[in-house]
Amino acid sequence: MLAEMRIQGLGVIEDALLELHPGLTVVTGETGAGKTMVVTGLHLLSGGRSDASKVRAGAAKATVEGRFEGIDAAGDRAPTIVTDAGADIDEDGSVIALRSVGADGRSRAHLGGRSAPVGVLGDLAEQLIAVHGQNDQLKLLRSTEQRGVLDRFAGEPVATPLAEYRRIRRDWLDVIAELEERSSRSRELAQQADMLRHGLAEIESVAPEPGEDTELTEQVKRLSAVDELREAASAASAAVSGAADGDPDVPGALGLLADARRRMSAVDDTVLRDLEPRLAEAATLLSDVGAELTGYLDGLEADPERLERILARQSDLKKLTRKYGADVDGVLAWAQDARERLAGLDTSDEALTALAARRDELAAELADRAEAVSTARRAAAAELADRITAELAGLAMGQAEVALSVRAKAADEGDPHGLTVAGDRVHAGPEGVDEVELVLKAHSGAQPMPVHKAASGGELSRVMLAIEVVLAHADPVQTLVFDEVDAGVGGRAAVEIGKRLARLARTHQVLVVTHLPQVAAFADRHLVVDKGTADGITRSGVTVLDPAHRVDELARMLAGLDDSDAGRAHAEELIATADTYKSETVTPTSDAGTGNAGETGTAPRNAGSPRGGSHHADADGADANGADADGAGSTGSGSRGAGSGRKKAAGTAGTATEKSGKRRRK
Repeated sequence: MLAEMRIQGLGVIEDALLELHPGLTVVTGETGAGKTMVVTGLHLLSGGRSDASKVRAGAAKATVEGRFEGIDAAGDRAPTIVTDAGADIDEDGSVIALRSVGADGRSRAHLGGRSAPVGVLGDLAEQLIAVHGQNDQLKLLRSTEQRGVLDRFAGEPVATPLAEYRRIRRDWLDVIAELEERSSRSRELAQQADMLRHGLAEIESVAPEPGEDTELTEQVKRLSAVDELREAASAASAAVSGAADGDPDVPGALGLLADARRRMSAVDDTVLRDLEPRLAEAATLLSDVGAELTGYLDGLEADPERLERILARQSDLKKLTRKYGADVDGVLAWAQDARERLAGLDTSDEALTALAARRDELAAELADRAEAVSTARRAAAAELADRITAELAGLAMGQAEVALSVRAKAADEGDPHGLTVAGDRVHAGPEGVDEVELVLKAHSGAQPMPVHKAASGGELSRVMLAIEVVLAHADPVQTLVFDEVDAGVGGRAAVEIGKRLARLARTHQVLVVTHLPQVAAFADRHLVVDKGTADGITRSGVTVLDPAHRVDELARMLAGLDDSDAGRAHAEELIATADTYKSETVTPTSDAGTGNAGETGTAPRNAGSPRGGSHHADADGADANGADADGAGSTGSGSRGAGSGRKKAAGTAGTATEKSGKRRRK
């Protein structure tokens, strides 16, 4: 899960630290305060596209740093991504990821203290985080997205035959393409085949051997310079072995060595006698060289006819190298390639018939796999529709009914990917032959219609949330992020959305950016993004709210007024309702020092976290209210109550701003 995230220089946020709850964390704030920068930071941390325009004015760069815990428990893929990037997982199973975007648009990424490609962060985030924003509602309207939802829900019963379908489809398409090419380009391919056969015949008639051209060049050099070679070899032989006629005046090296050995042996001196064996070794070596020189001279004869034959052979080889390669080895490589190409250029009736038979065989196999995928999808579609309908009943859409239509997509005339399945001609796409459509009957008197036609904006948000709740078991990621997916919703439906998010938080870490107090009331941890202006500079900070200030914030969200008694009463009622629901139906997860009524019996992770009013830090990180007598805990972002004004802290980032204005009554 994402334990904490630090944002610096991003939009209106100068420096803020967000410590996220293992359960449900909500982020609220006034319009324009910078809530969306939280989600923007998550997108950057997830390897999303960078945008220099998001860098805070005057800042050199924007930086987002996140600490992920439980990497070892996130499946096999996440630890592999970290180690493959050269990074190390800490002893506690956590790893730190960092993404920076310069004002010039340049982006850099680090993982575990090591520089890494941005794509590595994206790969890791796919295993750990799923971000669902308002744009995801638009994606849900597409048939391909609806099919993806169904396949995620179905799991292995669809994934296994679908993988086999894709494998067979690749082979089928390859055979179709080859058959099409051979049939449509038969004349051109026949000409190519003739050229290849002619070249092979020419090469085979010469029959070159590997490295033959190099060997012939050496032989030509020797035969062309036989007189010079004989003279050099004779002089060398005489220098080693002496004159051929035994002239004592030309003893050669061997004779001189023999004389030296005799003289050493004739004296009675140990040192000289010890040198004699070494002279004997030299004499043996020179004797071998002399014998080889003699043999060389015996075989060195002028042979004009042989030289002529070699020159003719060289000429034949040069004709080949001019056409087919830089040397004989290149010619032989061309011949091998030509034989392989010829095997694929067979345009005979027999070859085309064999390809057509293979195409039909693969088509039959593909149709079987397509039927298996469709059958599994239809079975899963009925179950998924029932579960979504049940969830919608709890989201104030009690009369709504959802169905998922799974039908084969008919092939257009002349469709190159047309396939006959169960007697019908259908389009065989990469994901199967099915089109999936989510159909909604909004109430008992309505006609079933595609969801994008039947659902309003608020209803579409609820449909999406219902899908996420149903798919929670199939979602491998630990952290789910929702960016105002409750847009267009209010009243009772908003309360039910809060309940669903609280249920999701039982199995996942959930982060919600919301404008609804009914949703915020269910938070295990409530963060507020607060904007203020000092010295003409606008800054935003992030505060962890304590129970008293949660009431203040929910009252503001409800009434839009800073001192509304009715708003505060309503906020307290909302929190009490949410706490009751969580205590009765949701196992609470311990928080780090929020200590509200909904967390009775939970042990805060930071024992020293203060309670009461908010704790404020100025832009330089100093405590605006003086030292915290109760201790700030390990995060330094807790709250303590003065009750005299609404103040918000930015945690250890030290960048929160203090809002001036109306005081609030506790």
